Amino acid sequence: MEQRQPPAFSVGLTGGIGCGKTTVADMFGALGASLVDTDAIAHALTAPHGAAMPAILDEFGAGFATADGAMDRARMRELVFTNPGARTRLEAILHPRIREATAAAAALATGPYVIFVVPLLIESGTWRERVTRVLAIDCSEETQVARVMARNNLSEAQVRAIMAAQATRAQRLAAADDVVVNEDGLEALRPQVERLHAFYLAESARLAAATMQGL
Repeated sequence: MEQRQPPAFSVGLTGGIGCGKTTVADMFGALGASLVDTDAIAHALTAPHGAAMPAILDEFGAGFATADGAMDRARMRELVFTNPGARTRLEAILHPRIREATAAAAALATGPYVIFVVPLLIESGTWRERVTRVLAIDCSEETQVARVMARNNLSEAQVRAIMAAQATRAQRLAAADDVVVNEDGLEALRPQVERLHAFYLAESARLAAATMQGL
């Protein structure tokens, strides 16, 4: 059976914690885009019996697993925030597996284009070359802090520590081809998403036609 080729046009969607990446991605999905969520893939890899768990336990020890066999996220988060070497070791386990699973998911895409939801797109250093365009979901740092404090029951200091470990707002905006501003609720988001969806459809069709012509 002939292998399906994934859509030629792809978007890397990113944003800091609390910016609303999932909300915006779901809007694109409802309009017909195929979504590949790298966070969901990472969670599956580190869930009970996840494909990355044997390597994680070999590297970090049984103390980094919960009773049901998943990665102890709280303990691992505490370790990698304070130990850059541990972060590098964890990334060496997860990143190749995430990349493989991401490519497999993209190959199954049925929409006219693919949106890769990548929270650490800017930080990874490799995604810019792997997607056609980068879309940043943007809001003020104050909005980020308020949303995450309310959603995750974290203190302001804890939220700002997470933000400090991510790319800055300025870095994300500098890397973005497109920006969706998420300050004012769903009704303000919808027209921005619909406008970009129409643009992505046109660009996807143009790129597909150029590929067919061998240009």
